[in-house]
Amino acid sequence: MNLLDSIDKDNLPKHVAIIMDGNGRWAKQKGFLRVIGHENGTKSVRETVETCAKLGITHLTLYAFSTENWNRPKLEVETLMKLLVHSLKSELKTLQKNNIQLNSIGSIDKLPSSILKELNEVIEKTKSNDRMTLTLALSYGSRDELINVVKNISDKVKNNIISIDTIDESIINQHLYTHNLPDVDLLIRTSGEHRISNFLLWQIAYAELYFTDVLWPDFKENDLYEAIISYQKRERRFGKTSEQIK
Repeated sequence: MNLLDSIDKDNLPKHVAIIMDGNGRWAKQKGFLRVIGHENGTKSVRETVETCAKLGITHLTLYAFSTENWNRPKLEVETLMKLLVHSLKSELKTLQKNNIQLNSIGSIDKLPSSILKELNEVIEKTKSNDRMTLTLALSYGSRDELINVVKNISDKVKNNIISIDTIDESIINQHLYTHNLPDVDLLIRTSGEHRISNFLLWQIAYAELYFTDVLWPDFKENDLYEAIISYQKRERRFGKTSEQIK
């Protein structure tokens, strides 16, 4: 049976986030350098982006480079940066063809100037696209994000811009990198690891979590369908009882 036929188009997650893990292990299993795994991982990015757009998912966020990734070997970091520049240049046509807007979150100012230039150009050229928003988490760490939120809100309280009594979830949401995005409905992690790795800790409070043993370069269209089918079989209660939901 075609997995696509099993998907309820009226019950799609609005926001899918993916921890794209396993590039290095994929390369090691095949006797390649780790960088080859990252290169092959870009093919899975393209297929996943196009599949999400085809399904009608409106927001897709990819964990492309974490704050901790800066601690990896220098050659690997440099290669990842070069791959990012190349991908931004080569995928612009795909984004335009599929009416996809590019967005980014994280400590973007820490990225090399060449990447910032390409990133900002693609963001500018796709800003009017409205079929789907693709967000790249770059130099991103959720703890850093929350520290920045606390600092920014504290500064506004200090300067009487915000009253401490008015601080609630909506105020915090307004100060997150993701202030213009809905909360995550489905979080996918590849490669068999069962952890969140400092990714969107606030935004996934009620997300459904899906872990697969598939390494990211091997993650294809049907793997995404399986994740969505799993999501659709679950009852999302948001703290309520089953009887209340029904």
